[in-house]
This record gives sequence, structure tokens and C-alpha cells, in this order.
Amino acid sequence: MAHIIVVGNEKGGAGKSTVSMHVATALARLGHKTSALDLDLRQRTFGRYADNRAKFMKKSGLNLPSPRFHDLPDVANDQLRPGENVYDRRLSAAVAALEPDSDFIVIDCPGSHTRLSQVAHSLADTLITPLNDSFIDFDLLAHIDSDGRKILGPSVYSEMVWNARQLRAQAGLRAIDWIVVRNRMGAQQMVNKQKMGDAIEALSKRIGFRIAPGFNERVIFRELFPRGLTLLDLKDIGVKGLNISNIAARQELRDLMKALNLPGVTVNF
Repeated sequence: MAHIIVVGNEKGGAGKSTVSMHVATALARLGHKTSALDLDLRQRTFGRYADNRAKFMKKSGLNLPSPRFHDLPDVANDQLRPGENVYDRRLSAAVAALEPDSDFIVIDCPGSHTRLSQVAHSLADTLITPLNDSFIDFDLLAHIDSDGRKILGPSVYSEMVWNARQLRAQAGLRAIDWIVVRNRMGAQQMVNKQKMGDAIEALSKRIGFRIAPGFNERVIFRELFPRGLTLLDLKDIGVKGLNISNIAARQELRDLMKALNLPGVTVNF
């Protein structure tokens, strides 16, 4: 069976689609059959990223290693069983069709609570939650006191992950490996950054997730999206002598892929 990687949280702007595209493309470059789904049916940022990649390759004549992007299949109402949710059927049909010929399926969720996102989390073998390094984003995971030091209780997203874990346990499936990825961390050791680190570390032990390094804020990510490219494609398109920022960004991706510890994956780029 394919290993399902879900990239999700309930807040936009945390870098989910950037993480999804880079993880999926890295897996494809490492020789793994990788399929991709975008569950944000309105904005389709991950889907548009993949569309941009296909257009760029056609225009440039390049054939870059890429994940195979798929849309959710349409399901007519008369195909549904009594009481069955159409989104449940669409997602389950997509996964069932992709699993036989995929090593990994990367699923990008919308930045809001939807039925599709809820079901996807229950399918996750690995769950990646990108988080901007701020207490505004941290509130997605837990409520804290005014000093930012005491955790008062889990927030709505953590409760959804807990419910997904319960569903998987009841179905006899392996536990979700939940990784919270800290994005856009400041270069300086500021007090707020230290408080964030302490709070995330404490919460990880309380509700059970691992912490992984993510991507710092870099201009290169905004430049890559219109062409559907990732950091690993730069040499293939003729970019020589990568600048220090781009080299650092590649190292961040390397560190992230190693931290995910995905089955059968050796990070050698």
C-alpha cells in the first residue's frame, strides 16, 4: 500500500503548498512513484503549482522528475450509498485508484476545516503541519496564557488530529506520525522565538508530535511558483553557481526530508 502523506493545518499562509510540492518532487527525484492530490477545491494552490510545472516543461522541452498530479473524481449522487457523504466517496475513490501504482501519495489540505480535510487526516500515515513561527499560528495547536509560557489546553486543530488518531486506532491502522514544521523562523535568537520553541517543545510531549525544521522566508520560493519549479530543479534549468541563500534553502529541504524519516527513503541530494 502507498504511504500517505497529508500536509495540513487550519490556517492559510503557513506554506502548506510549498512544503507539499517540495516533498512530492523530492520523492519523485529520489526515484519513488509519487502521486499528489489537492483538497483545496477553491484556491487549488498545489494544483496550480503542478499546472505551472507542466506548462513550463512543455514550453522549455525539459522532462523534470515530477509527482503525478490527479484531480478528485466526480461522483454522481445516484452512486452514493444511503447517508454517504459525496466528499468521502470522492477522496476514497481517488486514493483507491492511486494506491496500486504509488509508493507515496501527497495530499495538500485547505487552510480551513472541511469534510475533505477531516477525512484526509484519518488517512494519514505521516501528517506534516507547517507552522509560521508566531503565537498567532501556535494558537492553532493550543491555547496559552498571556505570557506565552503555560499551555491551557489543545485547540481545534489538535482535537481534529486526535479524532483522526482515534479513528485509525479503531480501524486497526498504524498510528499517525505527526510532524510540526516550523517555517519562517527569524535568524536572530529573539525572546519571542525562544518562547515559541519552549512552547512547541512542551506541547509536542503533551499531545504527541515531532518537531522538524522548515523553510525560512526567501524570495526564491515566490520566484519558483510561476514556473512550477522547486529548489531541486535549479541546476536542471541551467542555474549555475547557486547563491548562498539558495544553497541554504536546499539544505533546509534536505534537513526536512531527513526529519520526516519516510519508509524506504534515503535522502541523497
